[in-house]
Amino acid sequence: MYSASDLRKGLRIEIDGVPYIITEFNFVKPGKGASIYNCKLKNLINGSTLNKSYRSNDKFDEPRIEDRKMRYSYNDGTNYVFIDDNYEQLEITPGVLGNSRFFLNEDMPVDVLIFNGQAIGVDLPTFVEKAIIETEPGARGNTATNVLKPATIEGGYEIHVPLFINQGDIVKIDTRTGEYSDRARVARNA
Repeated sequence: MYSASDLRKGLRIEIDGVPYIITEFNFVKPGKGASIYNCKLKNLINGSTLNKSYRSNDKFDEPRIEDRKMRYSYNDGTNYVFIDDNYEQLEITPGVLGNSRFFLNEDMPVDVLIFNGQAIGVDLPTFVEKAIIETEPGARGNTATNVLKPATIEGGYEIHVPLFINQGDIVKIDTRTGEYSDRARVARNA
């Protein structure tokens, strides 16, 4: 069980039987009265957010969330299939994965979050490498990094990349934000 003094960004708590993660946290100590803990909470099941304020004597349950180490195996056309070391398979719907589904690579190690026997999310590695399948051609010598253009990565997700990135280049993407991070490799035909 947590008390209000344990609250911090990234902590998972349970409120009325629902798991939440604290996405923003602010501690306020007024000159008079009890301390106030302002939190922005994200529902780990449906993704909705809410703002709550707590006093120092408030208590919270710790959600029973299991982190299972698994590997992404394949997409069966509807769901995404993950497999663990014991070859047990777990199917996860695109709704649970959200935009994370665009960053999956075959045999990628992930942590599957399970609450009450149901998969509620997947923690991916911080960075993944994906090939650019469609973008406007880059101009030689154009290395300006503050000007961006749209590009589509394998899987169909659209990101914004610098002008010097070409079709076929492998780029590094931050899975937390879904944004371009760096160019990993240049296309072989460039």
